[in-house]
Amino acid sequence: MTTESAGAGATAGPREEIVTDPQGVDVHVYVWDQAAPRAVVHVSHGVGEHAGRYAHVARALHDAGYAVVADDHRGHGATGTGHLGLGELGKGAHRAVFDAVEAVARQARAWFAPAPFVMLGHSWGSLVAQKLLARAPELFDGLVLSGTSYALPGVINGGDLGKRFRVEGGTGFEWLSRDPAVGAAFAADPLTFDVNTHSPYTWYQALQLLGRPPRHLRRDVSVLIQGGAEDTLGGTRGMRLLADAYRNRSGLTDVSLMVYPGARHEIYNETNKDEVLGDLVAWLDARFGTARGDRP
Repeated sequence: MTTESAGAGATAGPREEIVTDPQGVDVHVYVWDQAAPRAVVHVSHGVGEHAGRYAHVARALHDAGYAVVADDHRGHGATGTGHLGLGELGKGAHRAVFDAVEAVARQARAWFAPAPFVMLGHSWGSLVAQKLLARAPELFDGLVLSGTSYALPGVINGGDLGKRFRVEGGTGFEWLSRDPAVGAAFAADPLTFDVNTHSPYTWYQALQLLGRPPRHLRRDVSVLIQGGAEDTLGGTRGMRLLADAYRNRSGLTDVSLMVYPGARHEIYNETNKDEVLGDLVAWLDARFGTARGDRP
């Protein structure tokens, strides 16, 4: 694994970096610098989208004193167009994605050491983040999961997430948010794609995402689960089961669950996104509220 050098100066960002994953794929990374960050937050995006859709989240976190790192996963965004193409994960499928995201996480932590490291994973990215916490818990001080679920059959929806909200003449992305502009923007974005018509993985490869949180994780990892009550991935039940598993199976003592009535899958793009982002910052501040991670 190799990386390009990273400067130390603070900027509103983002600056762009390349982290080369274990298979030699150049992963495109975007960095919102902070001179003395309270923590570094690594954004892990969902399937069919890209890191640029989280620029407003990064700005909110940056304004609150956090450094932010977001990467375009394999087969997505600039990483996808620069390698095999959009929607093509390449050899190893999800295992290669796990390796690539872990490589970025380790570099993000190194760039901003000794600041605490928090991963923020949305949807597919939240399932990737769950896997990384299980296999490399030493990386994590905090984990934020949005649009997520307990990842077992019968709980998580592995089918058409848009079916429930589909309307005649619509974009097909009404399930993302109550704000119709969100679905329209997704449909018009040349770097997004519909996983119902072009899935980057087979049903068998999707099984690599499933599983329960492991037993006996480190007890000092703080976990926040945020999601919409009308999210079609797992809904309130899937989020509650996941929170319970982190508490009772993994033994974590700081697990928070925030469910927003009426909200759909993309809570950071919902009609109440200001509330959701405010709750996210408040949760981070309560745990990482002083520069360089000296807890209050």
